[in-house]
Amino acid sequence: MPQVIAEKPSFLRSQVAGLPRPFWALWGGTLVNRLGTMVMPFTGVYLTQARDLPVTTAGLVMGVFGAGSLLSQLLAGVLTDRVGRRATLSGGMLATAATMLALGYSTSLPAIMASMFVLGLVIDIYRPASNAMVADLVSPAERPRAYGLLFWGINLGYSVGMTAGGWLAGLGFIWLFWIDAVSSVVFAVLVWRAVPETRPAARESHGGFGMVLRDRVMVAFTLVTLGHALLYSQTMTMLPVAMTGVVGLTPVQFGLAMALNGVLIVVVQPLVSGWLGRRDASRTFALGLAVMGAGFAMTAYVTSTLGLAVTIAVWTAGEIVTAGIAGSIVATLAPADLRGRYAGLFGFAWSMAAVLAPLLGGPLLDLGMEALWLTVGGVALVSAAGMLALGPAIRRR
Repeated sequence: MPQVIAEKPSFLRSQVAGLPRPFWALWGGTLVNRLGTMVMPFTGVYLTQARDLPVTTAGLVMGVFGAGSLLSQLLAGVLTDRVGRRATLSGGMLATAATMLALGYSTSLPAIMASMFVLGLVIDIYRPASNAMVADLVSPAERPRAYGLLFWGINLGYSVGMTAGGWLAGLGFIWLFWIDAVSSVVFAVLVWRAVPETRPAARESHGGFGMVLRDRVMVAFTLVTLGHALLYSQTMTMLPVAMTGVVGLTPVQFGLAMALNGVLIVVVQPLVSGWLGRRDASRTFALGLAVMGAGFAMTAYVTSTLGLAVTIAVWTAGEIVTAGIAGSIVATLAPADLRGRYAGLFGFAWSMAAVLAPLLGGPLLDLGMEALWLTVGGVALVSAAGMLALGPAIRRR
């Protein structure tokens, strides 16, 4: 009797198998949207060069954007649960497209500030809806892989979009606003046409954010998330300032070193996402936080481009380990009818970190490289310890 040997699935098939078609429509829309994300990486340059605003005024405008983003996630969480995932995501993307064009054609300071506030309010309103959609569509066992694939698509699209944006900015900043707007419309239409509404119809959610805030495990995890987000936010706030202003690297040298982050994520993350998804979520997340902390702590002693690249490789490894796990934990903790609000509180921690990172990092950097980066490493270790302490409670859910 001939022996039947089961064929081992290919790597690509192992990555995509088991995930429903609506998830891939959401993933494709996210990728297109991130490919078109060209305005935000160059906002400071646009405000100071194209609109001739003083640096201080440009900083004030960015602060207005931050105020909008703080409200964004809480509002989006409520809309996701009450109005629906699909309507919130598509509506948020259409509002983003309109606001992008309004900002691109604004010339007066009041118009620019108003547009930036609204942009902060709507640009990430899709996130709680997207996170809730994944939780609705994907089984608990597959959620870490699904969220990890979204993370990978976001990084792939953002890397390409930022590179293309730098070239297009030389042709005229208005191109960035139009491409960003068009990609937002494509995302909105794709989700509206290809993803069914996934909000549970069995019962209407009651209690608002009070229900979420009474969940002590979720509140504690939000604090861990705030620590995690403070680490990541340093890469966009204090890291470029420290490397160019203190270490003396040129912007080109810094950019080349930072490109390693995107390359490693795009290449390595798909290779390990399946394996990481089968590990205990809380222990894996704690490990990733600790590795990130080690990489950032090493930054205190960087003196060259090579040294910076080594530290980036270390904290990127930690970033890859944590990818997708946080969203999966939020989905595990959240009742189905409150998934939007839970995701909104999770997103609020990231918005808060974006505001706090420069406010806390600036004074620490004034004290020296060690003061900043060893503190950042300490925050990572405290967050990792908190994650380990939360592990038993998360596993019971």
